[in-house]
Amino acid sequence: MATRKETKGVSMIETFQEFKETKNIDRTTLVSVLEESFRNVIAKMFGSDENFDVIVNPDKGDFEIYRNRIVVADGEVEDENKQISLTEAQKIEPDYEIGEEVSEEVDFQKFGRRAILNLRQTLASKILELEHDSLYQKYKDKVGMIVSGEVYQMWKRETLLIDDEGNELHLPKSEQIPSDSYHKGETVRAIVKEVQNENNNPRIILSRTSPVFLERLLEAEVPEINDGLITIKRIARMPGERAKVAVESYDERIDPVGACVGVKGSRVHGIVRELCNENIDVINYSSNVQLFIQRALSPAKVTEIKLNTEEHKAEVYLQPEEVSLAIGRSGMNIKLASMLTEYTIDVFRVLNENEEDEDIYLDEFADEIDQWIIDSIKAIGLDTAKAVLNAPREMLIEKADLEEETVDHVLEVLRAEFE
Repeated sequence: MATRKETKGVSMIETFQEFKETKNIDRTTLVSVLEESFRNVIAKMFGSDENFDVIVNPDKGDFEIYRNRIVVADGEVEDENKQISLTEAQKIEPDYEIGEEVSEEVDFQKFGRRAILNLRQTLASKILELEHDSLYQKYKDKVGMIVSGEVYQMWKRETLLIDDEGNELHLPKSEQIPSDSYHKGETVRAIVKEVQNENNNPRIILSRTSPVFLERLLEAEVPEINDGLITIKRIARMPGERAKVAVESYDERIDPVGACVGVKGSRVHGIVRELCNENIDVINYSSNVQLFIQRALSPAKVTEIKLNTEEHKAEVYLQPEEVSLAIGRSGMNIKLASMLTEYTIDVFRVLNENEEDEDIYLDEFADEIDQWIIDSIKAIGLDTAKAVLNAPREMLIEKADLEEETVDHVLEVLRAEFE
């Protein structure tokens, strides 16, 4: 059976060893923390730690504490912590004299269980604080960079990943591609979106939907981007569905679009798979807004563009057969083009010469169409019957925020007027 002294000894060794191998903290900092923790406990016990020397030996996994006291004549000891009587000093070393300093090794375990517990609590608090600081700085410097983590747990609102050092990484549902599906233990890649640090408790937020994630993937796959020969100017994404990337090269010998796509799409295949089959359109950037909008609406061929640069709006006119291409499935193409160019794009069908010029204001149809519906359509800049008929059906649904049945009813009423 272990004696009380042996039990205390094991307790102290365990206390020291537990923190000696602490991750993410450099040796110098750890030694400083250990020394400071010992001094805090000593100061609480003796009122001051000024006359103590604390020596931490991280390599050996132990420590030494020495108390320094001045020798005074017997009966003149005023502060037992800082002074020692001549008789007591000579018990340690017979040749000590008054005025000399006595340095005596202190057995910390003799301070008792409460002191050891106090030391453990102090150490634990300081180590945790340092680990949090280290984690925050590490991931703060990685914001916008791709990291990998192993799926540890999945909840309704987020997925918890663990990095190779056991740190927790959070991937919220809102930052996941809609078709993402995870299994415990699999490796997931994402960018570090932000690092929150409320009450010195770092929370690393990842994202797979950010345009920056696609940008980093392209940098990894296309050497010309990484070398600075090609610049990614803008990216617009509808995660898991479709993305448009505008690129530019200052070297006329390089075709930026071809270099990014690769032979038969070889350079984007891996990215497409990573992004759950997200279709990636790469186009040439242009500082000419009209040309840029025209390219952004590809594969549709634009007939005419009218710009309002102050309000960042563009009226785009196309032949009837091109309108559906410009809009795209579920309005996806025109949404991405607007995001990419940073212009609100309205699409109009080019009128044929034999169409009548006569038009009717929408308010004239108030007896057949509810006024709130008319107001919703007028709010997106369509005031007349022909303006509505020339606008794509998808635009009316999306921008006027109307149900499909409502839009179909409106179009039916307006067409009837011109038949």
